[in-house]
Formats: sequence, structure tokens, C-alpha cells
Amino acid sequence: MPDSKYEIVNSKEVWRGHIFTIRVDEVRMPAGNVAEREVITHAGAVGVVAVTADREVVLVRQYRHAVGHYLLEIPAGKLDRGEFPAQCARRELREEAGVEFRELIELTEFHNSPGYSSELFHLYMAEVTAIGEMEPDGDEELDMERIIIPLDEALAMIDRREIIDAKSIIGLLMAARRIST
Repeated sequence: MPDSKYEIVNSKEVWRGHIFTIRVDEVRMPAGNVAEREVITHAGAVGVVAVTADREVVLVRQYRHAVGHYLLEIPAGKLDRGEFPAQCARRELREEAGVEFRELIELTEFHNSPGYSSELFHLYMAEVTAIGEMEPDGDEELDMERIIIPLDEALAMIDRREIIDAKSIIGLLMAARRIST
């Protein structure tokens, strides 16, 4: 819910895509002046740290066009309209990693870039029971690669800046803390 000290005087959608929309808001600030704010409206997303009984994690190496190279990440994806975060987590684990699991544990939720985006990211950990075939959906890359490595190695990769994706860093660190307690 918006803070009552900040009144939206005008709002205009300027672009609508498949993943997000962009709007420009005119906001009356507490001092009385009106400022323009560009906002990306996003349905939200989910990421899952899939951990095996041997303390290995299931990661996905995939090309990310926005940054122009491959990234090593936890399985993740955007929420579909009307989908609950836990449903999305199950779907993404199956599609991107071929993972079946016993339990889905909620770790946290966070805003990726609250200065300009409404995206709320939901983060889970899953206890892996089986790993089968990946089932990528229609627009996912066929060259997506599943990588299974010890959690300690994934943490070292964060330190070496080989894993630089925010959701993956947050998820791996939180899962490691959760497992060690």
C-alpha cells in the first residue's frame, strides 16, 4: 500500500510487454512538489535452491541476453497470472532442472530493484528426492545446462565472482545458513 505522504497525481502506461509493463507516474512528494517516476510493473518471480542429501545444489547455466553472456543460477522463473509462488517453484524445478523434491521450504522474499521495479522475488529451498529429465517450456533455451555441485563449491564460486546473479547469491547463502543450523 502506498504511503499517504506520496500521492500519485497521474499515471500513464507507456509500454506493455509479455514480462512487464512500464508506466510513468507523477507523484506529489511530501514537500508539495511533483516528481516523475518511471516504474516497471512485474508479476513477481520465484527461485529455488535445490539441495541433495549429499549437500549438493542443482544450478542452471543459461544465456542471459540482457547481460550478454551465460550465468550460473538457481532454477527460477516468473509467476504466471494467478499462480501461487509455491506452484511456480514446483514448475520451475521440473522445467529447468528435472528435480523432484520432498519438501519446499520458504526462505524469504525480497525486492530486486525497488527504485524502479515492483517485482517481488520469492525464494525457496527444496530437499531433492530425484533428478530426472529437464522439461523446458516453449521459450526456454535448449542449450540450458544443469550443473550439480557441492554447496561449499557454490559458495566458493560466489567468493570468486563466478556466481554473480543476485537471487542465486542470496538463495545459496541463506540455504547454507539454514542447513548449518
